[in-house]
Amino acid sequence: MPAPLLVRGAPPALPSLSIMRVTHRPLTTVALALSLFMAALEMTVVSTAMPTVVGELGGIQSYAWVFTAYMLASTVTVPIYGKLSDLYGRKPILLFGIVLFLVGSIASGFSASMNMLIAFRTLQGLGAGAMQPVSLTVVGDLYTKEERARVQGVFSGVWGLAGLLGPLTGGLLVKYLSWHWVFFINVPVGLCTIALLLGFFHERIESRPQKLDFAGAALLSAGVVALLFGVQGTDQSYLWLPVAAALLVAFVFVERKVADPVIPMDLFKIPAIAISAAAGALFSAAMFGATTYVPLYVQGVLGGSPTLAGGMITPMIVGWPLASLVAGRLLLRTGYRPLIVGGLGLAVLGTGLLALLLEPGASILVPEIAMGMFGVGLGFSATALLIAVQTSVGWELRGVATASNMFFRTIGGAVGVGLMGGVLVSHLLRDPTVPLSAANELLGPEHGRGLPPELLATMNGALGAGLSINFWIICAFAVAAFAAGLFFPRVDRSPAASLSVAEGAAPH
Repeated sequence: MPAPLLVRGAPPALPSLSIMRVTHRPLTTVALALSLFMAALEMTVVSTAMPTVVGELGGIQSYAWVFTAYMLASTVTVPIYGKLSDLYGRKPILLFGIVLFLVGSIASGFSASMNMLIAFRTLQGLGAGAMQPVSLTVVGDLYTKEERARVQGVFSGVWGLAGLLGPLTGGLLVKYLSWHWVFFINVPVGLCTIALLLGFFHERIESRPQKLDFAGAALLSAGVVALLFGVQGTDQSYLWLPVAAALLVAFVFVERKVADPVIPMDLFKIPAIAISAAAGALFSAAMFGATTYVPLYVQGVLGGSPTLAGGMITPMIVGWPLASLVAGRLLLRTGYRPLIVGGLGLAVLGTGLLALLLEPGASILVPEIAMGMFGVGLGFSATALLIAVQTSVGWELRGVATASNMFFRTIGGAVGVGLMGGVLVSHLLRDPTVPLSAANELLGPEHGRGLPPELLATMNGALGAGLSINFWIICAFAVAAFAAGLFFPRVDRSPAASLSVAEGAAPH
């Protein structure tokens, strides 16, 4: 990995580093916070705009792929970018990721079809795969354990601010300009981030012999893509499941043989890491499912505006970082298990409210309260799970253990959203006499008022029924995560470890 950075306010540097330019920690931290702000804002503004996008471009059958393509691309590249940052330094890899993210954002904004949007969202995800993990790695390089709790407070505030601004901004852009602009708003933020990194972040790179595990990365990518095709719910999609199983088994075999694997399999012999990976994948499937389909229900079934639909995510995104901050301070007194079990239990209650009470004619308070409970529960449990992972290994494995935990969370989210997309499409295709274009019009600015009343009622019922099943699937994922949390082992805690509020504890 790169040699220690020379930073303003840090302990005296070694003489060999004295000729280096000085990294300005505060302004570099601002750049890192802006990088995370782009990722957080992306989640809220795109969810706000997507029902309107479908109303204009059509292609509701591909609705889930706008999200899963982004998540898949960002997920499979996380370990690769981590290796590259060790070889070539944090700064060039982070800058590359931001530039690729901005190119994908601009291209997404100019999309003229759903297929184009999915392709450019994939490009955007390829850049996002570097932004969050490398930013958090730089935080680990710049700050001591005791300082990270304070920095985490700043980053939690960034996620909360994005959660408040995203739905409002996305709704206003959709209403007064067009949905295309939700992809353009990150451009000035990204350019400012690049300027700060170029001017104030400096590092010295020490090359070390290391080989990228291209075979493992290729097998993992192909296996996850096959898995996503397999959960789409169409007649032929299930044929992909044995292909996915074979590819993932081959991936595990390769990872056990190579000297420097993408994901070291020995990590999962540690119970805390194995349980955290399972629980993280399950609650992320629930989380990404909720952020994808609750806004669609509010706009498509309840007839809410894009701003109102996107605002359903705000209680979760604000509640998560606030609960994360509290969790970091409770760990010394409570230990991990109460926060994990209690937080996941609260998440079950929140998703249960969605499944039981979110129906046609329901009050808008139902999804707001449910998403708030869900976010607070995940803030407690996800923070405790990640800190437990970091304290289960030594410094030399902490980075890869944290990255692996993030990897399983995002994979769980991508598979969960893909599965629920298949359920939704199967319901919309159940009646062959009803065209999918009617569902697209239902999400348009007129909310399907131009459709015949009988067709409008049929499509509204099919959309509502499919989404209602998805809410039960979301609840089932939350229950499974809670069950996994019950098996979490007792992990020793130390004051220093507990002070280090886990990087990446905000939703991602």
